[in-house]
Amino acid sequence: MKLLAGVYEKAQKRNPNEPEFLQAVEEVFESLEIVAERYPQYVTDGIFERLTEPERVIMFRVPWIDDKGNYQINRGMRVQYNSAIGPYKGGLRFHPSVNLSIIKFLGFEQTFKNALTGLPIGGGKGGSDFDPKGKSDKEIMKFCQSFMTELYKYIGQDTDVPAGDIGVGGREIGYLFGQYKRIRDEYCGVLTGKGRMWGGSLVRTEATGYGLIYFVNEMLKDKNETLEGKTVIVSGSGNVATYAVEKAQSFGAKVVTMSDSNGYIYDKNGIDLAAVKQIKEVERKRIKEYLNYHPDAVYTEGCKGVWSVPCDIALPCATQNEIDKDSALLLIKNGCKLLAEGANMPSTNEAIQVYKDSGIAYAPGKASNAGGVATSALEMCQNSMRYAWTFEEVDAKLSDIMKNIYKNASQTAKDFDKEGDLVFGANVTAFLKVAEAMYQQGLV
Repeated sequence: MKLLAGVYEKAQKRNPNEPEFLQAVEEVFESLEIVAERYPQYVTDGIFERLTEPERVIMFRVPWIDDKGNYQINRGMRVQYNSAIGPYKGGLRFHPSVNLSIIKFLGFEQTFKNALTGLPIGGGKGGSDFDPKGKSDKEIMKFCQSFMTELYKYIGQDTDVPAGDIGVGGREIGYLFGQYKRIRDEYCGVLTGKGRMWGGSLVRTEATGYGLIYFVNEMLKDKNETLEGKTVIVSGSGNVATYAVEKAQSFGAKVVTMSDSNGYIYDKNGIDLAAVKQIKEVERKRIKEYLNYHPDAVYTEGCKGVWSVPCDIALPCATQNEIDKDSALLLIKNGCKLLAEGANMPSTNEAIQVYKDSGIAYAPGKASNAGGVATSALEMCQNSMRYAWTFEEVDAKLSDIMKNIYKNASQTAKDFDKEGDLVFGANVTAFLKVAEAMYQQGLV
């Protein structure tokens, strides 16, 4: 990073205790060195430096009372990262690991991901170190109401539109939306991922997982291949993983693994998704309960081993940095030919280098998992029109968006003599769109 080295060094000095954020910036800047050479005005006019600073960071206290009558205090935050091409858009994450570094990395990535969709949405992210696991519905409602009592001041359908993420599903979105409506006395599309009967969009729950597989299909088409008969390993068992498995199976793939934060299951006969949905969505239990339905399956404590399972295709759909260099090498050794990210930044930079060195087909999350936020933007469209599209209509739009993301990233890579490098193609396509909007809008 010759031209951008100084910008990155300044970001390091400003953010010395934010490894996830710096990792995301480094990964993008490695692709953009050639862009800095071709478009020097973006360097001289500070576009790169501006992109390492969010437009606004909001942090606040979230007090609530648990079922035992004890006061609990959590930290809430919202990073409004970039609004060059539209209102801030990005999820809320409720998880003990949440800190400013993680939220900034997610907001940074979201800015580029949203640009790739072709829809007019900027980048943002938020959340809290609150852990919904083990909490009663009443406790979660109290927390969400307290959280929104502060957040409502900074969001709006034309300003910032949050959605769900890890730990924030339909239940949490419902409580958050209800409190916003109660305080503001207005019914608008200020949150996405809402219930279908009160402003939500069909396909939103399935969108990230479905979109991931639509993207994989495009990658395979370029190799004159299909998913039919391919062995696939998937990490995670939330919405992204569940619906990636569902769609992959519909195309004839054999998915053999899923996981949660405790461990993973391997079913040589193929994952019984109905059983997984029963365990995770109805019983709200751990993935090891799968053995009660299929005793011949194998459960292994710890998540890292999932990448030791031989496969044709790997789909990391759990969390950031779940694949390190050693896991990446093991995947290649065991026959993996294609890896597409369903989670945000699930591969370390060292793992990504392994993918590149090995020559496997690799899709970065900002491109391959953009289906969720794309469908959130479609929900915003429907809310604005006071109208609802059918499942088939939304699904068709989602499929077209994912095809276009692949097409544009592939074409950009070709234009810069880096054919097949989807990391480069996605980063540059997104950057050029955001950068040009910032450039034309002046000092913003």
